Amino acid sequence: MDTAIICPRFESAISLLSQRWTGLIIYQLLSGPQRFSHLTDVIGISGRLLSERLKNLEAQGIVTRTVYPETPVRIEYELTEKGFSLKPVMDEIQNWSQVWIDPIETK
Repeated sequence: MDTAIICPRFESAISLLSQRWTGLIIYQLLSGPQRFSHLTDVIGISGRLLSERLKNLEAQGIVTRTVYPETPVRIEYELTEKGFSLKPVMDEIQNWSQVWIDPIETK
C-alpha cells in the first residue's frame, strides 16, 4: 500500500489555522485594522484567549500590533502582508461553506 507523506509546511499551516478562533480572527482582520475590544465583541471570544491567539499570530508574522500614544492608549491589530495573503484561502473557504455547510449543522 502506498502511504502519502504530508508536507511539513502544509501540516504546520493547517495546525496554525485550525487553532480554535484563529481563522475567525484572520477573517475579521481582512476588513482592516481593529481594536482588541472590537474583536472580542464581534467574534465573541474571551479577552484572555484572544490575547493568546493574537500573540501567536504576531509571532508568526501574520498580525502586527500598533500602539498609539494617546490618552487613553489605543492599540490596533492588523494583518501583515503575509497575513493578508491568506485572503484567497479565506474567500475559498467562505465560498465552499456557502455550498456545502448546512446552517442547521453549525448549532
